[in-house]
Amino acid sequence: MKTRKNGSACKAALAVAVAGSLFAGSAQAQLGGHNVILVHGFMMDDLSNPPQSFEEVQQAGADNWRAFWLSRAEARIDWASDGRVEGKIAQQAYQQIRQISQQGLCNNYCILVTHSTGDLVTRYVLENQARWLQAEGLPPLKILTSIDLAGAGGGTELADLAMSIAYNDSWYNWPVKQAVKAFTGIDPQPGKLGVVNDLQTNVARNLAVSPNSIPRLRFVGGGSSYGGITKPFIAGTDDGVVPTHSACGATTSEGIDSCSNSITLGGKVTSTNGPDGLYYNNYPVLMSEGLSHGGQITTETGNTAVPVINNVSVNGLQVDFASRTYYQRAWWQLWGKGDKYVEVPGSDQTYMSSLIYTTLNN
Repeated sequence: MKTRKNGSACKAALAVAVAGSLFAGSAQAQLGGHNVILVHGFMMDDLSNPPQSFEEVQQAGADNWRAFWLSRAEARIDWASDGRVEGKIAQQAYQQIRQISQQGLCNNYCILVTHSTGDLVTRYVLENQARWLQAEGLPPLKILTSIDLAGAGGGTELADLAMSIAYNDSWYNWPVKQAVKAFTGIDPQPGKLGVVNDLQTNVARNLAVSPNSIPRLRFVGGGSSYGGITKPFIAGTDDGVVPTHSACGATTSEGIDSCSNSITLGGKVTSTNGPDGLYYNNYPVLMSEGLSHGGQITTETGNTAVPVINNVSVNGLQVDFASRTYYQRAWWQLWGKGDKYVEVPGSDQTYMSSLIYTTLNN
């Protein structure tokens, strides 16, 4: 069993660990002249093998971002997935933002980069960080914007299923159980699902939902994960883990097929099933039909990016991805220009994180 410290001793040990490895990247690792803070997503290994120390949590956090963002950030907010957002996760996050405030890392505004459940954790932090820090006489973090990759702030139906299976492990649920096990890494049991509790769609959509002044730039994929076995159980289109309704920042959990009512996930300009509305200050920027959940933060290439909200200034940050419109005829179309498409030219030759960094860093 995991040994635990209690009270002030636990907080002191956590603070020492945080202070020892707060800075995640090289000096002057910035985006658009602002320091970057990373907030990782759900770590399934934390459910099957809960971390024995905060150092383990930090090591997993560093490994999560190593493919691209680690060397481009000044700090991270690491958290253990066997906890709950309003419990252990909030405590771990606070100890780290406290250090960030003391170091003055966000005096010139920071940019947050989140992945998956990091979107939900960040939303809770943004709602509470000013109150937490001011209670200790510390200045709140100045946040310019948040770049949310495959954001799970709206929850996922896989979490709903995980909770259902935890209480009804009948043989006829075998297909659902396999999808849930691919997502969680364990056979779901009550009390053993940690942050998956908070990822239930209704729970996530009732956690820290007050309008926030921090813009959330959303980046959305529609590829497969886990060999595609999870897709039948997620509403609308998805990236194998997170439904499009969540990643886009839609105000309801109804299944949708795109972040736009006039552009498909693949870039075709036509009427499509998009969101009825978006949460305040949420801006779906790019979609990519074939991009997987994990591919958002790795070096996955071959996926064309499609602009949704583009050529705008958000809190002074210029969102100006290159775009082009073209027409394409199907093999059976013998006349006319064909169907209209929009894309970020050359985006299939790079990976999403690199495209974001290169564009926003200009």
